[in-house]
Amino acid sequence: MDFNPVGIGFLIIGLILALTLHEFAHALASDLLGDRTARNEGRLSINPLTHIDPVMTVLLPLILIVIGSPVIFGAARPVPFNPWAVKYGKYGVAIVAAAGPAMNLLLAVITAVALQLFTPSTQIMPFFITVISINIAFAVFNLIPIPPLDGSRILYAFVPLSVRNVMDRLEQNGLLIIFFLLFLAAPVFMPIFGAIVGGIMQFLVPGLTGLST
Repeated sequence: MDFNPVGIGFLIIGLILALTLHEFAHALASDLLGDRTARNEGRLSINPLTHIDPVMTVLLPLILIVIGSPVIFGAARPVPFNPWAVKYGKYGVAIVAAAGPAMNLLLAVITAVALQLFTPSTQIMPFFITVISINIAFAVFNLIPIPPLDGSRILYAFVPLSVRNVMDRLEQNGLLIIFFLLFLAAPVFMPIFGAIVGGIMQFLVPGLTGLST
């Protein structure tokens, strides 16, 4: 996608949409499983203002765009929940974690179906592609099993205690590992990540290579 003013606007809107629904899905899943923490703190909402972080959701992506970073990264405020209050114990926690990436994949699928059915104008087409790509990227990235990403919460429910202990220790430096993957190890990590995201996009929108993004 070209980073012209319109493209940047599409990117920011797409990021806010993906992050908002991702966090809402976590809040909804935890609420349905009996934990009222998110509801009590006003996070069971699709209002972006309840989820976005001015720095991580808006400022950081803009800075990365301005400096020409090959990686555009953003995050929302994590939805609080009480793992001891959800049903089904560690499996309930895994369900709450999986809800976020599942919502992103669902949004990507819905947008891809809309793209195929309605064939939007060439002016709006890049927005549809941006929404699809951002949501697939968020889903894939969040499923990486590195704490504190959602994938680690899912994996945690199915591995033995010895592995969980290692994951607990990793969480102390989890964000450093993530930034290492995104920036320092980008020449190795990003081609693999991009191939996975691109493969899913090609599956959802056949012939995507012929579209301008």
